[in-house]
Amino acid sequence: MRPDPAVLRWLPQSEMAQDAEAHAERVAAPTGRRLGVLSLAALGIVYGDIGTSPLYAVRECFSGHDPVPVVATNILGVLSLIFWALLLVISIEYVTFILRADNRGEGGILALAALVTPVRATAERRQWIVITLGLFGAALLYADGMITPAISVLSAVEGLKVATPLFERYVVPITVAILIGLFLFQARGTAGVGAVFGPVILLWFTTLGVMGLWYIVHEPSVLRAAHPAYAIDFFRQNGWGGFAILGTVFLVVTGGEALYADIGHFGKRPIRLAWFTVVLPGLLLNYFGQGAFLLSNPAGAVNPFFEMAPEWALYPLVVLAMSAAVIASQAVITGSFSLTLQAVQLGYVPRLRIEHTSEEQRGQIYIPAINWGLMLACIALVLGFRSSSNLAAAYGVAIAITMVITTTLFFVLVRSSWKWPLVLVIVAAMFFLSIDLSFLGANLLKIGSGGWFPLLVAGVGYLLMSTWRKGRQLLAARLRERLIPVELFLAELLSNPPPRVPGTAVFMSGNPIGTPPALRHNVIHNKVLHETVVILSVETAEIPHVPHAERLEVEQIGEGFWRIVVRYGFMEEPHIPRTLASVREPEFTFSADDVSYFLGRETILPTSRPGMSLWRENLFTWMSRNAQTATRYFNLPPERVVELGVQVEL
Repeated sequence: MRPDPAVLRWLPQSEMAQDAEAHAERVAAPTGRRLGVLSLAALGIVYGDIGTSPLYAVRECFSGHDPVPVVATNILGVLSLIFWALLLVISIEYVTFILRADNRGEGGILALAALVTPVRATAERRQWIVITLGLFGAALLYADGMITPAISVLSAVEGLKVATPLFERYVVPITVAILIGLFLFQARGTAGVGAVFGPVILLWFTTLGVMGLWYIVHEPSVLRAAHPAYAIDFFRQNGWGGFAILGTVFLVVTGGEALYADIGHFGKRPIRLAWFTVVLPGLLLNYFGQGAFLLSNPAGAVNPFFEMAPEWALYPLVVLAMSAAVIASQAVITGSFSLTLQAVQLGYVPRLRIEHTSEEQRGQIYIPAINWGLMLACIALVLGFRSSSNLAAAYGVAIAITMVITTTLFFVLVRSSWKWPLVLVIVAAMFFLSIDLSFLGANLLKIGSGGWFPLLVAGVGYLLMSTWRKGRQLLAARLRERLIPVELFLAELLSNPPPRVPGTAVFMSGNPIGTPPALRHNVIHNKVLHETVVILSVETAEIPHVPHAERLEVEQIGEGFWRIVVRYGFMEEPHIPRTLASVREPEFTFSADDVSYFLGRETILPTSRPGMSLWRENLFTWMSRNAQTATRYFNLPPERVVELGVQVEL
């Protein structure tokens, strides 16, 4: 059975994680050639999303749903907002500060929530708030995983319309075809093509910089926009319309969450080096170049990125943009897989089929259910919105809320765990949250134009995750009502001992103290007991990878009974046979050919008892029936598994 989140213990962060911290430190501080290789790889995985923003961000400000006039003051004002958004939100808030909040080398909103939770909130309410924020933020990232591939690929393909209007009717079909091919490829893994991601994105950012620099040289006055006075003047002249444009300007920082989520793949130093040496210069040069282009060509606001290109370079640029969009989409899809793995391990999502696509590279996984769900959603978005301009209205809401949640959790962490001075925390939190909340407020104005979609996805995702978590807690409580301590059960057995048969029986249980129902049923119905009986519990730690020395806790109960607790990090996949084979106890012998695994299969019966509403109990029952089997999840040999059923009334 799946280890129950209700009985998982948050493991100590000190002694247990020393080995993991040392490893994380080595990964986070590469030097020389390795630093260069990791920085190049980070370009392809981390920065694909934010790197495709020049395709549509400036365009939407001047020809989107709520455009401002294409006049010099507005062009300089928008550029000033873009400049300071990249500087304050990405360069300072994320790259400088939030990247420091790694959970033993791993990042992302669930990793951050797990890092904050063990602070041991003095009140359960605070812990509940942290978990709720983490779950809702994770659900929003699934919405981002649906929108990013759709808008990135669609905006790149729309470059064909600039070349000739003949392509206009084919933009949507070409986009759908590319998306189908992208998602079909996921089952093969990205280990083989991943090596070309970095060079392609490096070429992309170089192209962005060269294109922008050409127009800046011809119109150097555009560099005045770096002064914040132009942003202030933009708001003063445009009033409420200027505030609404913030929701469009926010498109330049979407992808910022990827910086944090991909710490575990590359470490902080390569991500920071790639940002300051390649990504930020390339983005700023291109945005200012688009502004310089618009100062002399206001009519080009319909699609300034592709209009900037000389005629001979247009088709190669479209191909390069498509490649960058596919890579950006690939990174978001892979991130959704990693997020799901964390959610499954932390007990927020039912067991799902997870396949490894590479034996050498860690983190190369494929989750069919997530893949097909994202593909259908992406295709539906393209067919429903028809253009990247329409999709831009839906984009941004999910990431804006996620950024607010990440910033909030970060400052809870720095105050509660890192012990920053209260005054410093308040000032810093107010500063960054004022920026994030301004972007969020502007994005909320888009709800009627498409912003409802990510909120709908997030609401459904949060409902499913919270229902699963609450249901597992309730199921654990119902099972505990029937449990008796192993020692008491053993004493009853000794009064009338059943026959002992050769071999080892492993009974998996979510509660290491109580007697597994499968063990009791086996004795009652089969009236035999194996020579060696193992009561095995699996716990998920709040750290991504548990050191080998802390993997197992073995206790000999007596009369051939053993209690074993196995600990995995939230980025690790359980492999019970391999773990049991590593037990080193003089009196414990484990043979893969002489062991039987006994699992309890609960048949859940929704009732009107206090706990959850009946409709949520029915939803939880449906999710349980469709979860991956414990046999496959724990990598147990199917021919050696025995399942014993038990009915549980919720």
